[in-house]
Amino acid sequence: MTNDIKELRDEMTRIRAKLDDLVKNNVEMNARYATTMGVLRDLTAHTTESAEQAAMAAQYSAESSEKCLAAAAKAAAVPVIEAAQAASDAAKAAAHSAMQSAAAAASAAAAAALAVAHHAEGASSQSSALAAEASRKASAFAAQAVQFSSKAAEFVRTVRK
Repeated sequence: MTNDIKELRDEMTRIRAKLDDLVKNNVEMNARYATTMGVLRDLTAHTTESAEQAAMAAQYSAESSEKCLAAAAKAAAVPVIEAAQAASDAAKAAAHSAMQSAAAAASAAAAAALAVAHHAEGASSQSSALAAEASRKASAFAAQAVQFSSKAAEFVRTVRK
């Protein structure tokens, strides 16, 4: 009988040790999970900010391209082809900048979507939606900048004829 009690105590000790290990592993895993969630939340917030900044940059590029279009139109009215060409080139550069901004916004939106895929939290979903909207705006501004650039180049072609 004492032998059975000793075996039971030994088994209880082993079970307790395993339970202690499981509890310790669970605490460590929860700590890692909490840290990972914090990092993903920060990543999502930074990604959204990046997309919004890229959209603003695309908007500025579109505005710049529009001003270059106006300059090209004015330059086309006088016989200064070089000025019209310079304005057209500036509009083209602004359009390229807007396209790069749109690509950056799209990349940021994709990163936000990836973060959401890793953890489905409301804040991340909202950030992903904001990044996607910023990407949409950046693309629209890039398209507008390309249109202005094309019109500026058209003015220059007209002047050269």
